[in-house]
Amino acid sequence: MKVSRRKFSKGMVLAATGVAVAGRQALAQLKGEHIDTTAKAKHPVPSIQDTETKAERDARLHWFREARFGMFIHWGLYAIPAGRWDGKEVPSTGEWIMNTASIPVADYKALAPQFNPTEFSAERVVSLAKTAGMKYIVITAKHHEGFAMFESKADPFNIVEATPYKKDPIRALASECRKQGIKLGFYYSQDQDWTAPGGAAYKTGDHKPPTYHWDPAQDGSFADYLHKKCIPQLEELLSNYDEAPAILWFDTPTSDMTPELGSEVVKVLNKHPKLIWNNRLGGGYAGDTETPEQFIPPNGYPGKDWESCMTMNDTWGYKSGDNNFKSAETLLRNLIDIASKGGNYLLNIGPKATGEVPQPEVERLEAMGRWLSVNGEAIYGTTPTLFGAEAGEFSKTEKEKDGSPKFVDAWKWRSTTKANEIYIHLFEWPGGSFKLDSVPRTVTGAYLLADGKPLEVKHTGNGVEVALPAKPLDSVATVLVLKTA
Repeated sequence: MKVSRRKFSKGMVLAATGVAVAGRQALAQLKGEHIDTTAKAKHPVPSIQDTETKAERDARLHWFREARFGMFIHWGLYAIPAGRWDGKEVPSTGEWIMNTASIPVADYKALAPQFNPTEFSAERVVSLAKTAGMKYIVITAKHHEGFAMFESKADPFNIVEATPYKKDPIRALASECRKQGIKLGFYYSQDQDWTAPGGAAYKTGDHKPPTYHWDPAQDGSFADYLHKKCIPQLEELLSNYDEAPAILWFDTPTSDMTPELGSEVVKVLNKHPKLIWNNRLGGGYAGDTETPEQFIPPNGYPGKDWESCMTMNDTWGYKSGDNNFKSAETLLRNLIDIASKGGNYLLNIGPKATGEVPQPEVERLEAMGRWLSVNGEAIYGTTPTLFGAEAGEFSKTEKEKDGSPKFVDAWKWRSTTKANEIYIHLFEWPGGSFKLDSVPRTVTGAYLLADGKPLEVKHTGNGVEVALPAKPLDSVATVLVLKTA
């Protein structure tokens, strides 16, 4: 039986600090929700996370923890309608148009012969990620629409067999990522599949339980779908692209993915011991990473690996009418905030049906790359802040809709850490000096990362005061480095 997010939450989700945004079923782990995998019974098939030692896990996750910044790519047939169907704007994110507009399977599959992204360039996409300072890419190999963006012998609804393009962009990306030294991961919608018989679907509008399907062509056995399409395609993705994928990114688990069926997927994953996969498989499997979506948790997830996935505008898949782009300053401060809490930032682009990356996305990534070319040392390979109060505090009076205290962000500064450095990312210039009342290390020197010139340091009890120039060196964030012993 398929369940909505709210019904599913009774068994799989624990309320945290907020509430879901109305009408946004597309978000798989919303603000204030946390996919809980701790209360499940013993897994029918132990995963690698169940059996590895801490040292083995640290080695497997090492590159991910060092990376801090990655590119998400949502690209599929949904880029053709680009948010419009039957001449009307569809009120959802671009990649959810089939579900939100209740498009019949045959009508949606008819988009495939129109898909010919001749402007796609793996070299340009990977170069853009590298220019932006990103260390890895995760692309939608198959989203909920069921269309495979790779060559698949398991199912003919794929870009090589069903479109005039006849090429495998995943293979091109894998080759280019190897060449440019970028890790490549694959998003795969293991549970929802709106064009395969038996695939799950989330509730939208008047879609009826128990399946929430809107077309009889979607009906069938979920177990059959899993064994005939999902698992064979996962085996293809895990075997056909050399060392890729470094990551498998699952999404939107429903109660159809029982522990027993989840274990069938895990049998496949266990054959790839270096693989990193997230907490969205279902069946009670925790995976490796927490996946807050479209928000940054106030305190991160201490002791856990996590990654905030976020859009630049309001959609994941390309939507021609969505020009509500965040500024490069906001995106950079998100990155700094996330790194200060020990997480990674997976920032999305949504290519057009032609394969081109929208220019506003290119411009913002290039701007982020310019800042990171100077200040990347304060992001990559860092650990969380030694302080914490600088991020803000929970209000004593303001409440979220669920009654929990509202977190009120503060945006004066953030901090990241390495073995012999404390990095202070200054958003607001504090004037002639920066003061810390207490520092849990001995500060031996200070300078601004942008120019390296020594700064005067005064020790004040357990704290320090560092003399600063009259003006910041960067309007987004100037990084003060405290050398420590």
